[in-house]
Amino acid sequence: MKSISQNDKRGVVYIFWGNKAETFLKRSVRSLQIHHPHLPIHYHRVASPVPGRELREKIRMKSISPFQTTLYLDIDTIVMGNLDYAFEQAERFGLACAINECPWMRRYCQPGEEDHTEYNTGVMSFTSAAGAVFDAWEMLESTTTSASSWAMPDRSPRGSAYDDQASFARALRMCNFNPFVLPVNFNYRPDFSPRAFAPLKVWHDYRNPPAGLVELSSACERGERPVTLFDINVIAPPRPNPNDPPPTQASQIESE
Repeated sequence: MKSISQNDKRGVVYIFWGNKAETFLKRSVRSLQIHHPHLPIHYHRVASPVPGRELREKIRMKSISPFQTTLYLDIDTIVMGNLDYAFEQAERFGLACAINECPWMRRYCQPGEEDHTEYNTGVMSFTSAAGAVFDAWEMLESTTTSASSWAMPDRSPRGSAYDDQASFARALRMCNFNPFVLPVNFNYRPDFSPRAFAPLKVWHDYRNPPAGLVELSSACERGERPVTLFDINVIAPPRPNPNDPPPTQASQIESE
């Protein structure tokens, strides 16, 4: 895909890799252009990522971006509403993102940082005012532990050998930088927040959102319905995407 660039003030950056990445990238771009048809987009394909450490490429998003104010989106996102608020808060505070679904650094098992906040790097807006954070993020990525360990309700173990969010959280702390915290509807993760309020701004999942949720969110966004509490398991489970890769492949395409 070619980059779309009409001006360099505000724009969206996608960083992607893997054989099936473009399927999800195109889905995200289509949804973005419904709500922001004139917003410039910059695409960055990683030609040869290091196996198992693909997420480290996201750390370069600031240097990759040609925009003054950037909104970075993971490829497994679907834009469901206007995103001006995310740009505005980045321009006010330098950096805006949501707290991660696992909100603490506890899953990285490093003494002294158990209660530090973890942020989700899949939807982030930023300006050059946060430049020191991105410099520290890149430095810490190669010098600190990023393996995670956690459990499901049935006690089955989960985790990953590498996660870019650990070094991002440490970079924020090192720089004494407090990002503006976007509400959950700007980075909605259905498996972890089954109940939330519509309208949603960004759906963050490889599966497609339920048709009923799309209709509800759109009606709330247009002001035709009030802010409405929904339950993803009641309105309907997320619809499978026929192009979904198996979970092991999905983790190689993108992550949180």
